[in-house]
Amino acid sequence: MFKAHPKGLLAAALANMGERFGFYTMMAILSLFLMAKFGLSETNAGIIYSIFYFSIYVLAFVGGLIADKTKNFKGTILIGLIMMAVGYLIIAIPTGTPVPADKFVLFLALTCFGLFVIAFGNGLFKGNLQALVGQMYDDPKYSKLRDSGFQWFYMFINVGAIFAPLAAVGVRNWWVESHGLKYNSTLPELCHSFLQGKDVPNLPQMASDAGYTGTDMTSFANQYLDVFATGFHYAFLVAIGAMAISLAIYLVNKKRFPNPADKAKHAAGTNYVEMDAKEVKQRLYALFAVFAVVIFFWFSFHQNGLTLTFFAKDYTDLSSININLGFITLKGAELFQSINPFFVVFLTPIIMALFGWFRARGKEPSTPKKIAIGMLIAALGYVLMTIGSLDVPSKELVTGMGGLPDAQRVTPFLLIGTYFILTIAELFISPLGISFVSKVAPPKYQGMMQGLWLCATAVGNQLLFIGAIFYESIPIWATWSIFVTACLISMFTMLFMLKWLERVAK
Repeated sequence: MFKAHPKGLLAAALANMGERFGFYTMMAILSLFLMAKFGLSETNAGIIYSIFYFSIYVLAFVGGLIADKTKNFKGTILIGLIMMAVGYLIIAIPTGTPVPADKFVLFLALTCFGLFVIAFGNGLFKGNLQALVGQMYDDPKYSKLRDSGFQWFYMFINVGAIFAPLAAVGVRNWWVESHGLKYNSTLPELCHSFLQGKDVPNLPQMASDAGYTGTDMTSFANQYLDVFATGFHYAFLVAIGAMAISLAIYLVNKKRFPNPADKAKHAAGTNYVEMDAKEVKQRLYALFAVFAVVIFFWFSFHQNGLTLTFFAKDYTDLSSININLGFITLKGAELFQSINPFFVVFLTPIIMALFGWFRARGKEPSTPKKIAIGMLIAALGYVLMTIGSLDVPSKELVTGMGGLPDAQRVTPFLLIGTYFILTIAELFISPLGISFVSKVAPPKYQGMMQGLWLCATAVGNQLLFIGAIFYESIPIWATWSIFVTACLISMFTMLFMLKWLERVAK
């Protein structure tokens, strides 16, 4: 599998697995944690979620600047790993739920500070590691394998992501069940509503179904929220263990990795021809154009941790997604976040074989064309969601009903099918976009350009909260239609620039 690739590729991918584990832990539980812990609405939780994911990617640009300036890529990556672990530790400390009114701002600020530490550490780590991998393929011996190399890299870093939501749900449910209660995805929202003085007529029955034997609903609401949110706190501890493993792998292999800063030294060699200013401008213009286009894709794709997770919680029949391990039951809307990384690992060899088949016949699409195709595929994923949501009631009506009964919920195969399609789109865009940046970026701007690719992702992520607003205020099918439109805009814009981008990439 890796025989024809640089020896450091697998080690770099394994070192990145901890970051992906933490990333998918947050994607699976962050928005639901904020709602259960602080009683936030989907919109307000979505704002914090989108700012966090904006910060993760925009700070990668800052991380690239730091590494380019200090010429210490490896040290910057190391500090990033340590900071991410510290950030998870801050959020993992239980602070009691429901949060008292006089401590609400303090505890929310503490959570946001932890998120910032994670985001800054990720910024120091992510783009610079990608630049390190990109340099492995600057050797003419490996240059033709750049796209496939980044695809293998992308596949292996997602192995950890498969288990992150499972671990997070396992820890949360174990804590809930250890207190004699049962998981119910709609109870935290209803408990907060009850404590705020709203009428929740079906709460006593739901409390009984959840294992509560008393009759005091105020006591139950306080107890369930505290146990539920504390379980989330402890779930963040698992991410620290994953970061420790990645740190160990990175330290063992650190000396074997190339250093992108060495490009500057190589530029002084007698066999190196300095890139002229006109070519540098053309390459930068091409990269900036692609960065602008992918904003629309990421705005749609990264809804998996927000509106798609809300849809799993509110509208999807979770009764069939129930994995009993004896000592713990894996059940929850968060489990859907394991589907995407699973499909990444499962589909990457198939997609690569397809590209190889076209390459052998001289018909392999260019990297920009692959990205455009990926955007079309993403649009089709949201078309499926649009069709599957035509008959579901509005979010406002669902809340008024105290949650939908299982009989009125949609099959989980709707989300599974959507994630399948979106993952194919991701494999056409994300690893190949990273490859395109490493190929086109002028040597002295490698770290910065990888950071700007992530910065474009950041802008798309900052817009994620718009999806949460639509989710609460318009028909669900119309929300998905907006993402269809965004993906199609991206596709047609890429096709319009296709010949120019292909010429620059050569």
